[in-house]
Amino acid sequence: ISPTTYVNQMLKPAYQAIKGANSNVMVISGAPAPTGFFGGGNGCSGAGCDDRPYMQQMYAAGGANFMDCVGIHYNEGVISPNARSGDPRGNSDFYSRYYWGMVDTYAAAMQNSRPLCFTELGYLSGDDVGGIGAFGWAANTSVSEHAQWLAEAVDISKNQAANVEMLIVFNFDIQTSGADPQNGFAMIRPGGGCPSCELIKPIMGR
Repeated sequence: ISPTTYVNQMLKPAYQAIKGANSNVMVISGAPAPTGFFGGGNGCSGAGCDDRPYMQQMYAAGGANFMDCVGIHYNEGVISPNARSGDPRGNSDFYSRYYWGMVDTYAAAMQNSRPLCFTELGYLSGDDVGGIGAFGWAANTSVSEHAQWLAEAVDISKNQAANVEMLIVFNFDIQTSGADPQNGFAMIRPGGGCPSCELIKPIMGR
């Protein structure tokens, strides 16, 4: 779906219908998958579109007029969200490797016209779930790092990133494993413990 088509045929009519029914409902744009597959972060073609130019074209099509918040996903981190460099993988300077890279890129693409809403943010650890299959990029992330980084991301979003309105952690307790190891992202770990909960509670004043 082209960015212009998305704005004109999906986002705009949905926004108008939602606000017509209840003006207090927050409308969040759909969050594209972070990728540089179609052109190194700047490409679009008939086969697909990198998320940065997609967001830029959404803005050019007037998308900011039909949303209260910009949807954003971040789920490939292998270092602290406080870090702006040092990712150990190849292409370590690519923006989607970093929490701040995603925040800065999306805010700039939308000309800082709307706040950002993380409708998915998570870290993957296979330490206690029997492996993570093809998601080997997260093989060295421990459960304690998973918990610490989630808490840091919540803290940054709540107290430091002025342009972040909302954060939804992916995920709480999904047990799906195998090709898509969603249990490795879960806050609730095997046995019922939630290391991240204890770190996030004081940040949220609980």
